[in-house]
Amino acid sequence: MQELLEKVKKTLQYHARHTATGLRGLRWDIAHRYPDRPIFVLGCSRAGTTLVYKTLSESPDLGTLQRETHDFWVGLHPLEEKNWDTHGLDESDASPADRDIVSRYFYTRTGKVRFVDKNNQNGLCASYLHTLFPDAHFVYVKRSPGDNINSLIEGWGKPEEFATWSDELPADVRIEDGKYTRWCFFLAEGWRSYLESAIEDVCAFQYRAINEAILESKKRVPEGQWHEICYEDLVRDSVSGFRDLFAACDLAFDSGLEAHCRDVLNRPYNAFSEIRLDKWKQGRNRERIERVLPELDDLTQRMGYRGRGWK
Repeated sequence: MQELLEKVKKTLQYHARHTATGLRGLRWDIAHRYPDRPIFVLGCSRAGTTLVYKTLSESPDLGTLQRETHDFWVGLHPLEEKNWDTHGLDESDASPADRDIVSRYFYTRTGKVRFVDKNNQNGLCASYLHTLFPDAHFVYVKRSPGDNINSLIEGWGKPEEFATWSDELPADVRIEDGKYTRWCFFLAEGWRSYLESAIEDVCAFQYRAINEAILESKKRVPEGQWHEICYEDLVRDSVSGFRDLFAACDLAFDSGLEAHCRDVLNRPYNAFSEIRLDKWKQGRNRERIERVLPELDDLTQRMGYRGRGWK
């Protein structure tokens, strides 16, 4: 009996959500309620962007889908139309039609005109997003290369989670003599040069590509609409880091949110192991990472890190 009641409850909730979405769609078609200062979380995959996105999603002032939106954005600009070269989009890809579609999509599903969004490819699309929504606020999540690349390597071992989008990829992926056969996370210009590379070279390429794209886009965004946060700072003091972030985004940070942030690292989102700094130094990928860190020195210094991965 309890199982039947639970099924009925879920069915009613589904239809209620569906009805609400439809009504909001009609409202949007009449009034065209465009977003007000939407927030886009940027950063390399495995840099802590989900932690930041999920915490921002706790704000009652923001609409959120509580999930990655990769499929939605790729549906607007399919990879095959770009010759599978990159997930990146720029100003030339933005259009009034895109603005309408995105605005309607988030409003109908959240009921709010201010929303927060995050997916793996946002970092390659900041100029596009800023063109669509000139008042958007961007949150750039940075993570030191040692730990970020280590987590990318581990993620490449989970294609069922991070390569679900790449089944139709028109390329023969044989990274490390075929150990990795499905491309994970995202495509950036030049990815085809790494189809048979060592996994640490692939991950160093992805780390550089997306962080350089974000730093380049930063030049086009007004200073007051850009906030940077280091993953390491959140690990050291999550309450202080998130308090500053909420203030930068003009969001209230009450006692409930403070309590949430104080405990947030004890219930991590999609972490592979215990959260701690410099995990890579004690991990199985240390020698691989040590080999590629020197080639990232210039980038990590521009990101605000000194030396080979140490802040």
